[in-house]
Amino acid sequence: MARRADRFRVANPATLPPAPDGPVKPPLCLKERIRMPTDKSIGRRWIVVALLFTATIINYVDRQMLGLLKPSLSEEFGWTETDYADIVFAFQAAYAVFYLLFGRFIDVIGARWGYALAFTVWNLAHIAHAAAATLVQFMVARLFLGAGEAGNFPAGLKAVADWFPRRERALAVGIFNAGANIGAIITPLIVPVIAYKWGWQAAFVITGVLSFGWLVAWLAFYRTPEQHPGVSPAELAHIRSDAAEAPGKVAWAVLLRRRETWAYALAKFLTDPVWWLFLFWLPDFLHRSYGLDLKGFGPPLVAIYILSDVGSVAGGWFSSRLMRGGMGVNGARKLAMLACAACVLPVIFATSAESLWLAVLILGLATAGHQGFSANLLTLPSDLFPRAAVASVVGIGGMAGAVGGMLMSKFTGWVLDTSGSYTPILLVAAGAYPLALLAVHILSPRLKQAAVGNG
Repeated sequence: MARRADRFRVANPATLPPAPDGPVKPPLCLKERIRMPTDKSIGRRWIVVALLFTATIINYVDRQMLGLLKPSLSEEFGWTETDYADIVFAFQAAYAVFYLLFGRFIDVIGARWGYALAFTVWNLAHIAHAAAATLVQFMVARLFLGAGEAGNFPAGLKAVADWFPRRERALAVGIFNAGANIGAIITPLIVPVIAYKWGWQAAFVITGVLSFGWLVAWLAFYRTPEQHPGVSPAELAHIRSDAAEAPGKVAWAVLLRRRETWAYALAKFLTDPVWWLFLFWLPDFLHRSYGLDLKGFGPPLVAIYILSDVGSVAGGWFSSRLMRGGMGVNGARKLAMLACAACVLPVIFATSAESLWLAVLILGLATAGHQGFSANLLTLPSDLFPRAAVASVVGIGGMAGAVGGMLMSKFTGWVLDTSGSYTPILLVAAGAYPLALLAVHILSPRLKQAAVGNG
């Protein structure tokens, strides 16, 4: 009875909390509680990822279009394999130089205007392909395309570092990096339709003009989290939940002395060329091996790049999931990269596949492995360096990757002109990922943040 009486006992007014100023709000009903935002709800940071994802789609439509048109253009203009390799080489040479420059430039002026400039340059260069009629003119158009496209990943990774805490970055990078595969899927679906109806020149003009809509959306929306009016205090606290970082710029000379910089750069040097190979020569591989033409490329390439998309998101999700489960950055990133490297190894059997769709499965698994590996590798600069240095490190690594791509292009053109076989090329591709992971582990065995200071 005493307990029951306690339920009805009147509290001492002296012990009650002070009455609130203003009217008392009634308790929220269940429906209202469900709608209340939390620090982990979908917020403005995921809209940023959606914009990066869309820009990367455009980037890869523009980049892949020439490779898709290669069989037709080679016949029209009389290109040899070495001629085509020289066009790719021009793109990659500009990409290498400007990746480094854009990395530093974006660290100085920020992702908003840096991305806008890069996008404008590459989109205008993409449209300019329509006016090319000689090998040199195509090389010049590709050179400017490479210069502009070099800003895509430095700006995108800078934006991710600005908008996401460390434990979410691999997933965010995996999502926006998946735009590369969507671009590669869209290209064989839309380009043949436009090219057959209005000519290959129209394919460059129409896709380029329509793409400028992204630039308007980017400039209208993008700000840093602190400057964005739509970011709630809860989301800002979530974004900045990592340990505070010292402000200020970090000199290139300081970055170049750090082993962590070279861990990233060497891994990019080894693995980026394989993606260039897939992007620029897969249509040619399918043409040589299975007699496909512009009308037949669509379904196999779509299947390959759908698998790539799965790999990109799954690779980023896997390491992020391991970290949420309590594993450290070092173990989570490297375990995910090891699993992805294993997916690439069977690519050496693609040339001996008994059917087209078995080859597609092998190639799709390899491209998925690359993209999952890349989603984690691209996160390393923001794992290892303060935000003020992220784009610069990305630029150094991107330049290394583009130099590797230049070498792979010349090697591929030479092998195909002399032997006509993709076997030695795919053997090099299969070995690149275990070597890259080994390089990362030797140069940064614990993936601890680099002590760089400011410079």
